[in-house]
Amino acid sequence: MNEKVMRKNRWQSVIFLLIIIVLTYWSSSITQFHFLDGIATIPEAAGWMLSNLLITQESLERLPKILEKLVETIFMSIAATTLAAAVSLFLGLFGSKPTKVNSFLSVFARFVASVSRNIPVVAWSLILLISFGQNSVTGFLALFVGTVGFLTRAFIESIDEVGQGSVEALAATGATYFQIVSKAVIPQCLPQMLSWILFMIETNIRSATLVGMLTGTGIGYTFDMYYKTLNYNAVGLVTLCIVIAVILVDLMSNYIRKVIL
Repeated sequence: MNEKVMRKNRWQSVIFLLIIIVLTYWSSSITQFHFLDGIATIPEAAGWMLSNLLITQESLERLPKILEKLVETIFMSIAATTLAAAVSLFLGLFGSKPTKVNSFLSVFARFVASVSRNIPVVAWSLILLISFGQNSVTGFLALFVGTVGFLTRAFIESIDEVGQGSVEALAATGATYFQIVSKAVIPQCLPQMLSWILFMIETNIRSATLVGMLTGTGIGYTFDMYYKTLNYNAVGLVTLCIVIAVILVDLMSNYIRKVIL
């Protein structure tokens, strides 16, 4: 019996691998992408980066301005994430089965999460750009809306894992909805929720760079300005600062996760 199961799993793996190979070949044919040609261009691309993205003394003089914009981007990402987390908490409570108030609010919360999550943050930036123009408010709202969708979905799943039993037990004792949420639901979900919030802060710092290019704010605008003026040395410095900032935030987030989980 075990041999038959192993043989079946082996054939399934082979078939799956063949499907992946066929799809990859088909996709490369449609897009006219040649894998060997792509590999052949790597040395040339690496040489161009080493010769053009070197950080010079002139580019280092721009470091204070770059750091100022980077800090602005980080704080904007944190503000958008924390505000979105507060909104997502209510939507998550309304959308989850153990804590839903009624079916209408549950459907509404899940609908908001689905719409805002499935539209990329870049698309939100372009949509909001039409209404609010190129400013920090547009960048903030683009990150906020995208984060609400993701966190609402994550919070709903976290609250669903609590189960109906503990909620029904408190309800049977005459506890109010607020008491049920604060005593039975939030304490069990809080570590996971904080972990998701930290994850979104990391993600939004990365996304804010691209959003800034579109909305003319933060480190993204600085990167775009230097790139369009062909100041590649400054582009290299901006890129290095972004990488270091993301790594530091990631290390801090991992440490906080180890503490709370």
